Amino acid sequence: MQDTLFEDGKDPQAFRTIGEVSSALDIKPHVLRYWEEQFPMLRPVKRSGGRRYYRPGDIDLLQTIDRLLNEEGYTIRGAIKAIEDGAAKPAEPAPPPGPSPEMVARLRGAMETLKASGVDGSREPPKPERKDVLLHARLRALREKLASALIE
Repeated sequence: MQDTLFEDGKDPQAFRTIGEVSSALDIKPHVLRYWEEQFPMLRPVKRSGGRRYYRPGDIDLLQTIDRLLNEEGYTIRGAIKAIEDGAAKPAEPAPPPGPSPEMVARLRGAMETLKASGVDGSREPPKPERKDVLLHARLRALREKLASALIE
């Protein structure tokens, strides 16, 4: 779950500062500090000077708290009870971003059609007549869009 939240090159098991967690979860730091007071099970590591470091388990718990309070409408007391009773399971991970397998298949079919038309750049198309120049430019632009969609 952490992999998609933090794209900073750190190990997924690395500790995170309150600023990093705040940015990733889109929750203000003062709210995170308030939740620490309200939820006894949320205890990030505190180093000298009181600097907080959140472990991956703390971040999962914060996501659960946020979901319970802001999406499911629990009160703080109700969310604490749900977490303690084990009723609050972490949310199902969202499907990875990107095109669906059906869309990929359709895009690949379109790429094959473009290859067959000679616009894919693998071979030099015959010199088009003047009226076909615009059509070839549009086909090239379409090929580039399809190729970039397949890469993402």
